[in-house]
Amino acid sequence: MIHPTAVIHSAAQVATTVSVGPYAVIDAGVTLGPDCMVGPHAYLTGHTTIGARNRFHAGCVIGDAPQDLKYQQEPTRLRIGDDNVFREHVTIHRSNKMAEDTVIGCHNFLMANSHVGHNATLASHIILANGALIAGHVTIQDRVFVSGNCLVHQFVRIGTLALMQGGAAISKDLPPYCVARGDNGICGLNVVGLRRAGMTPAERLELKKLYHLVFRSPQRLALLLAEARQSFGRDAAVNLLDFIGQSKRGVCADTGRHAEVGQNAEE
Repeated sequence: MIHPTAVIHSAAQVATTVSVGPYAVIDAGVTLGPDCMVGPHAYLTGHTTIGARNRFHAGCVIGDAPQDLKYQQEPTRLRIGDDNVFREHVTIHRSNKMAEDTVIGCHNFLMANSHVGHNATLASHIILANGALIAGHVTIQDRVFVSGNCLVHQFVRIGTLALMQGGAAISKDLPPYCVARGDNGICGLNVVGLRRAGMTPAERLELKKLYHLVFRSPQRLALLLAEARQSFGRDAAVNLLDFIGQSKRGVCADTGRHAEVGQNAEE
């Protein structure tokens, strides 16, 4: 199950059920869990801990040093959960300081040429499409979809079930359940994603009303949040309000009623 041209350091901890392809390299600090697949020319390095059933396709570079001039070759870490897929030439960097790790959760799908920077935290069931670029210190919550060639600035947060349209770029936080469009814009709710996640029509309707109140009112956001907490009590609505209230960078702004996505007759 290990190709004779693969280079695996004697100190690496590789489960006996791992498959390693031609010319792959696994360095000393790597721990690789059962039933993983490492494709040809993949490079696993750094103090990297990898769970079970992960698949690394050709040319992946996982756990290399952060692209940060402040980094001083400390033995920083990358942690990866179970059942992730890393397609061709995905790059994920370990953290830039000992106090934090770069973290990838479980059941994520990172498509070809996507990148996750140092100290980023990805939860679970996330999709990064081809060429998506996630900068350092970014936090992405569960079930987010980042489309092709999207850009996410450092320290940005993306809330659960949010979606970024192709080529979107954000330097502000993207609230849960919302669709990012263009530069720091949102254009409605991710209705398809909400439905697929099992959210009921009543829950979706409440989110729609909350979206209109918070993002399409001329009043100050702080006043709107206080008003909304008196009227909206379902878990999803509270999650959206908490996310906005905790933002330090500000949140993406609505681009206008004409750009609304997915608000059809079903809602």
